[in-house]
Amino acid sequence: MFEVLVTESDFDIAEQYQKLCSGQSKIGAVVTFVGLVRDLNDGDEVTSLELQHYPGMTESLIQDILSEAQQRWQIERAQVIHRVGPLKPSDQIVYIGVASAHRKDAFAAAEFIMDYLKTKATFWKKESGKDQSGQDKSQWLSMKDSDKTASNKWQK
Repeated sequence: MFEVLVTESDFDIAEQYQKLCSGQSKIGAVVTFVGLVRDLNDGDEVTSLELQHYPGMTESLIQDILSEAQQRWQIERAQVIHRVGPLKPSDQIVYIGVASAHRKDAFAAAEFIMDYLKTKATFWKKESGKDQSGQDKSQWLSMKDSDKTASNKWQK
């Protein structure tokens, strides 16, 4: 099971965990990651985040990331859920779950998937809020250098 879901709906972490574990005796480790919308970005207040994507292309690119993770590590199952649409601070934005026989593979694959999601998947993020002087601010976000650096460490 290697699942990708891009949705406006929230997700239930416990439900996803059960899907990863059910019916598999080979699984000895499960690693999950949940990303949340932050209320601050570079000192500015964030009141909302809107995510857009290119339907079909985004899911295909994420499936490619999962396939590459499967080639690099011995993983039995992996899931990615990424939300789109309007979100508020503290909302869940992304879920990654990886199941493997061994923890090292599960941890490495989960980190790889998240790093590649930040740089390879087609999502556009518009952040709204107030700057440090209290002025309304709205901007489309660019990829951070730290995300590029994290992704580059996985280059073969």
